[in-house]
Formats: sequence, structure tokens, C-alpha cells
Amino acid sequence: MPLPLERHGQCLCGAVQLDCRLDTLAVSACHCRTCRRWGGGPLLAVECAQPPVIGGGDALTVHASSAWAERGFCRHCGTHLFYRLKAEPHYAIPVGLLEGADWLLDSEIFIEEQPAWYCFTHSRRQLTGTEALAEHDNRDSRPGFAPGRQP
Repeated sequence: MPLPLERHGQCLCGAVQLDCRLDTLAVSACHCRTCRRWGGGPLLAVECAQPPVIGGGDALTVHASSAWAERGFCRHCGTHLFYRLKAEPHYAIPVGLLEGADWLLDSEIFIEEQPAWYCFTHSRRQLTGTEALAEHDNRDSRPGFAPGRQP
């Protein structure tokens, strides 16, 4: 499958539409408390290669979840649309919003915050929050996914 991939998605009610360009089919799971509070469980997301094109701007609401990041959602149905770093064009999109079924759970971050009541069964890359943030801050070595930075 040629990369980058174009994927379309939408919120539950259809008021907000997303068009994303992805460099990979890799899905990251964030176990931080903020992500779990936001969605009731780990955030399973893909990283956009560039900011997504978002339609339905009047339905889009953005919440500053920390000094460095914000989270977007639909004001009509409450669907979680993205996690975005304010200082750079980094968007993490919940994978369930996007079309396609060929995703690969590739990594987990903030594993030290993962509660004991759930776990994923197959092996993948696992990083603590400190490791994930350090890797993200050193983007030259490997692009990171750090949705759970705590305020």
C-alpha cells in the first residue's frame, strides 16, 4: 500500500469531517490518566503526517487540556476528534474515527500509568511517560506520539 495514506473520518453525528494524511498504519495506545479520563480507556490513535483538514468548523470545540496541548471534540455529539500539540503540527487522531481496518497496534506509552484492569495481549514497543516525552523532544531520532503530557 503506497504511503502517505489518505483517510477520511467523521464524528458520531457527522457534523465534523476529517481528512488525514498518514505516513503509517501504526496505532499508538496512550495509558496516561488524562487520556483515560478523556475517553474512559486508553487513547488509541494515529499520527497525522500533516494537520488534518477539518470540515464543520461551527461544530468543532477545542479544549486546552494543558499549557502545551489541546483536544478537539464535536460540540453536538461529544466525539473526540484530536489531540494537538500547540507548538508544532502534531495531531493524534482517534483511530476509530477513520475509515479502514488495516491498522497495526504498534506501541504503548505511559505504561507506568496503565491500570491493572486491562492489558493488550500481543507484544509491542512500550515506553514510560518519561521515555515517550524524551523521544518526542528528540524528534530527529524518531517521531513520537505524546498525547498524555500531564498539566
